[in-house]
Amino acid sequence: MGGDLKDFLRQAAMQVGAGGSAGFVEVCIMHPLDLVKTRLQLQAKPGTVAGKTGTYYNGVFDCIRKMARSEGFFSLYKGILPPVLVETPKRAVKFLTFEQYKRFFMFGADKPTPLTFSLAGLGAGVTEAILVNPFEMVKVTLQANKNKVGEVPSTWAVTRQIIHESGFGLNGLNRGLTATIGRNGVFNMIYFGFYHSVKGFLPEYEDPVEEFLRKVGIGFVSGTLGSVVNIPFDVAKSRIQGPQPVPGQVKYKSTFGSIAIVYREEGFAALYKGLTPKVMRLGPGGAIMLVVYDYVYEFLENYFKK
Repeated sequence: MGGDLKDFLRQAAMQVGAGGSAGFVEVCIMHPLDLVKTRLQLQAKPGTVAGKTGTYYNGVFDCIRKMARSEGFFSLYKGILPPVLVETPKRAVKFLTFEQYKRFFMFGADKPTPLTFSLAGLGAGVTEAILVNPFEMVKVTLQANKNKVGEVPSTWAVTRQIIHESGFGLNGLNRGLTATIGRNGVFNMIYFGFYHSVKGFLPEYEDPVEEFLRKVGIGFVSGTLGSVVNIPFDVAKSRIQGPQPVPGQVKYKSTFGSIAIVYREEGFAALYKGLTPKVMRLGPGGAIMLVVYDYVYEFLENYFKK
């Protein structure tokens, strides 16, 4: 029993260390694209009441150009503190819970199946979403602010304001929780399910460079597929957590209600707003996370064996 517990704790420590490292590296590199994605998702169709407010962005590079010109270059890193603070524990929780859910969903099989990987990914995504949603609420609020960098309130000021005005519940710091659960659950179900199933199917290379590229390629496709499928939940999340079109009136409330409103008023394509920067971020970002996780986990495993 003591040996089993020690082995479990050792593996958990390696999963936490590898997952945390992967998350920190990914967010530092890819955050500007996450901000651009949020800005594109928050803007409504021109000509509607919601679409008459503020600057309109015509794509990824137009958004980057207009933000850098009117808000300053470092505006591309608005809202980075919440994900930096949460990304290390968030990814650690994601990979740790994935491994534990994987054991649960073996269904008596000798080795994990694609269904095992997918259900474990879904469980890890739901767990991750519940823990991270308050940070997402603060991040989106900061990212929606179009003032120059020096005029944007601090992370702590925004957090206090949300709590003071709306509390900790589903109308306050945990607003948009179901949308975050939908977004993270669907993404991780596809992300982990595809990556581990395909990685186990395709033969490994003996050459370390070729093996690295194999993992990067599978990780890139995993992140891209997950992004394409889950983005309607992401759009709903941004609309719910972001500023409402008419101050004082809550237009976007529930997840599926928000998806229906966007579809009815702006068309089907509006449910895929922000897809380009999302894929640009989570395609390579997904590859970075899984590859960093694999190599850091392997390093820690070899280190603990010494």
